Amino acid sequence: MRLRHLLLIAVFFVSCWRWGLAEQPLAKPIVVPFETLQSGHMAVKIKVNGKGPYRVLFDTGAPIHLFNNKLAKEADLLKDAPKSVFPFLGTIAEVKVKELQVGGATTADQHAIVLDHPLVELMARKMGPLYGIVGYPFFARYRMTIDYQAETLTFIPNNYKPANVLRSLESTLMQFMTASAPPVKVLAPAAQWGLTPRKKANDEEAGVDIEEVLAGSAAAEAGLQPGDRLLTIDGRWTDSLADLYEIAGHLKPGTTVPLGIKRAGREMEMNIKLRAGL
Repeated sequence: MRLRHLLLIAVFFVSCWRWGLAEQPLAKPIVVPFETLQSGHMAVKIKVNGKGPYRVLFDTGAPIHLFNNKLAKEADLLKDAPKSVFPFLGTIAEVKVKELQVGGATTADQHAIVLDHPLVELMARKMGPLYGIVGYPFFARYRMTIDYQAETLTFIPNNYKPANVLRSLESTLMQFMTASAPPVKVLAPAAQWGLTPRKKANDEEAGVDIEEVLAGSAAAEAGLQPGDRLLTIDGRWTDSLADLYEIAGHLKPGTTVPLGIKRAGREMEMNIKLRAGL
C-alpha cells in the first residue's frame, strides 16, 4: 500500500508540474503603428535613452541603426564616443544605445552609427522630420508581422540576440586585408530541406510555390507536394524567395519546424524535421 500511495503522490506532483508549464503565459504581441511615406518607406516613432519621440525609417533591409547628429546630441549618444567630422555629413561615430524603444517594444545595448545621411536628410525635406533608420539589430529580436492595410507592426520576442554587425564587418575586412589568398570554402546549407521553391516575377500573392520535392527528403517525409504554396516557416511569412532563404538559413538541422501551406485553396499546417547538410 505504501508503494501505491507513493506512486499516486508522484503522479500528482508530476501532473501539477506539467499543468504549471502549460499555464505559463506566452509572450504577448506588441502592436506598433507605422506611417507609410510617399516613397513607400515605413516610418515609426521611437525613443532613445528616454528621449523623444523621434520619427525614423523602419527599414527591414538596414543592417545597422543610423541616427543623425541632432538625435545623437539630444539623447547624449556622443559622450566619450570616438568620432570624426566630414564636410556635409557632420560628426560620424559608432555609439551604443542604452535603451531603444519602438512603441511598446524595448531593447537594451543597441549599437548604432551617428551620421547625417544625405538620402535621409533629403527625404526629411520632402516628407517631414526624419532622424535616422532603425534596422536589423532591433527587429531581429522579434518575430514580426507587417499589416500594410492597418499600418501596424506586430512584434513577438523570439529570444534571439543578433551579433554586432559592425564587429562582424570589421573582422571580415581585417581578414580580407591580412590574408595573402582567400581561403577555399565549401558552401552548403546547415540544414537540408529537399524542395525547390519558385516565385514568378508578376506574382504578388502571399507565399511561394513549391516546384519540386525530392523523394525521401525531409520535405517529402513532412508531406509537402509539388504545387503547394508555402506561406510561413516557423511562424514567419515567406512572401518572397529572399524571405524563405533568410529564414531557412537560421534554422538548425535536427529541429522540427512548423510550416503553413495552402493546398488546393485550403490552408493547412504541418511540421518538417530538418536534416544535417554537408
